[in-house]
Amino acid sequence: MAVTSTDRQYMAQALRLAAKGRYTTDPNPNVGAVIVQSGTVVGEGYHHQAGDGHAEVYALAQAGARAMGATCYVTLEPCSHFGRTPPCATALVAAGISRVVIAMLDPNPLVAGKGVAMLEQAGIDVVSGVMEAEARALNPGFLSVMERQKPWLRLKLAASIDGRTALANGQSQWITGPAARADVQFYRAQSSAILSTASTVLADNARLTVRQPDSDVAITALKNGELRQPLRVILDRRQQLTGRELLFSSAGPVLLCVAPDTPLRNMPSQVEHQVVPVNADGYFDLMALLQLLTVRQVRSIWVEAGATLAGALLQQKLVDEFILYQAPLLLGPQARAMAELPELTKLSQANRFTFTDISQLAPDLRLTALLSGADRV
Repeated sequence: MAVTSTDRQYMAQALRLAAKGRYTTDPNPNVGAVIVQSGTVVGEGYHHQAGDGHAEVYALAQAGARAMGATCYVTLEPCSHFGRTPPCATALVAAGISRVVIAMLDPNPLVAGKGVAMLEQAGIDVVSGVMEAEARALNPGFLSVMERQKPWLRLKLAASIDGRTALANGQSQWITGPAARADVQFYRAQSSAILSTASTVLADNARLTVRQPDSDVAITALKNGELRQPLRVILDRRQQLTGRELLFSSAGPVLLCVAPDTPLRNMPSQVEHQVVPVNADGYFDLMALLQLLTVRQVRSIWVEAGATLAGALLQQKLVDEFILYQAPLLLGPQARAMAELPELTKLSQANRFTFTDISQLAPDLRLTALLSGADRV
């Protein structure tokens, strides 16, 4: 059956529902579902958080008997396996759904076409690929881990017009204004982990927590009445942190990364140590770190750090998305640069990005860019 404008209309509704879970579903993907019977929406739902029902389950519960003979629009292929919840494909079959329209197939090897096969074997008409690009944009972290076996990494920097992040004496608070700093909180809230360094924690006395929930953006509270706090991953190769910093007095887990054979200091109870290999230069092996975080079901990483880590990530082409908050200031050539990079002799050696969004946040700009696909690891 051909895809119609009506199909796209209802899929767009399912995508809007899926986006409601973007602060709470991690490590699961964001998924929305809409059930339509004779031109009327009879059920809708979205996945709220890992362990809860999937989008189709909520939509079917709302539709009840009206699901018989209806069409279900869902942003991700219905699951076909038993995880924390039963298979959604089985539930759609049992409810008597006659047609399923899917935005994208699930790259998870546990599903990967099996959900579609289960539906088709039951005689259900299945259409896939409707608004697939929009569905993929909702779940960059989940898709990155499933397709590339590494988390999606966003590098955030705040800089002046001339690309400086701090004065020569280290002063950087605040280059950008309140609107830009509030915007950062929404990216933190969507991330599995926040990656930083001991040097940054000490320089900024940073907590690295989500602190500004906004009901207008629907940051949803979890069962304990608190926001989900991302895992804070701190590189502390030289054992600079003592456990008395503000970072450790704030809610949420901390993963303190140390070099092999490093004596471990006593830390607060929410702190876990992770031994990370070092390279020949004595710095952490960043790809090894990403692999360790993947095993921990970290899907997306938000990086807030200084020029050294930013430069290393860029040089190794580990940055997928670059988000720059640019303030209308000029700090001069003696101020600190955004990233420590080796001197280039040819423009062809530079990392190439593609701008995907430019937004104004009060006096500041937010520039969003993706690393060229040819350069991405």
